[in-house]
Amino acid sequence: MDGEFALEDGQRVRPRKDAPDRAHEQPEPLGIANCTAAARHFDVPPGTYDVRVLLGGAAASSTAVSGETRRSLLPETPVAAGEHVARGFTVNVRTPEGEPTGPQGTPGPDPAIGGPAPRARRDPGHPQLPQYLRMGLAIANYADSGESTVTKLGNPQLWATVQPLIRPGDLVLIQLAHNDKTTDGATYRGNLETLVTGVREKGGRPVLVTPVVRRWFNADGTLDDDTALLVNSLGVDHPAVIRSVAAEYGVPLIDLTARTKALVESLGVEGSKAIYLSNEKRDNTHTSLHGATVYAGLVRDALVAQHLVPKGLVRVG
Repeated sequence: MDGEFALEDGQRVRPRKDAPDRAHEQPEPLGIANCTAAARHFDVPPGTYDVRVLLGGAAASSTAVSGETRRSLLPETPVAAGEHVARGFTVNVRTPEGEPTGPQGTPGPDPAIGGPAPRARRDPGHPQLPQYLRMGLAIANYADSGESTVTKLGNPQLWATVQPLIRPGDLVLIQLAHNDKTTDGATYRGNLETLVTGVREKGGRPVLVTPVVRRWFNADGTLDDDTALLVNSLGVDHPAVIRSVAAEYGVPLIDLTARTKALVESLGVEGSKAIYLSNEKRDNTHTSLHGATVYAGLVRDALVAQHLVPKGLVRVG
């Protein structure tokens, strides 16, 4: 497999108000000199970068690109033998990559080539939403495993670090519920309100997202009203609280609970196993790669339907 990328920083291309950071200017786009047979690494400062790659070669190929600590940046793209297809995406780079409480790692992105028959040639000049965005939009994912609204606000590495980075016009998706197992209703609601007002204080545009369902069925093939639909041990109905806060504060709402409930129930007990890690780990809360991709598609569709993201800047497939 041969491969060549070119990477340009946010100072060299069209300005993007959606990007939370701008990188320092590079004298020339980075490319093949930064690649080896086994890896591609671009040692660049934190910021937002455009990456361009030309896919294809003498043989038929099907190539995907990932980075940002296992996030899909470019979906699997088939190319016929002897042909080439140019693709691009915009990527946010920071230290640390991945979860905010994770290891520092190395500066700059490490894009990885994958797919059943990968081939990336010369450039002409595991959360999965980034793969649905075209060049010009980037996601800075500050989600952290195991966090609740309480710990999100209480840990200085999380909200206190993210809020100062929000710029006017930034779209900020807020989704917290699964780990608020022991959070009472008043506290949960108050924490959501704090996040919404905190985004607006910086000129950002908050979007509330209800949680995905757990794969927990009743005998009649419907999802359990409590476990599956995120009602915690204190009787707090997380999706209902999120909907209420969105209505009161005039915040756009992506009702992912309703969307994933409809999908999982339509697939049924057996068909829905592929969405979660049910077969691999008997885990009916965390999604498989396939499930993460499907659910990210639901978020993409909602963002476009509510005119939060221009249709021309998303990939349909």
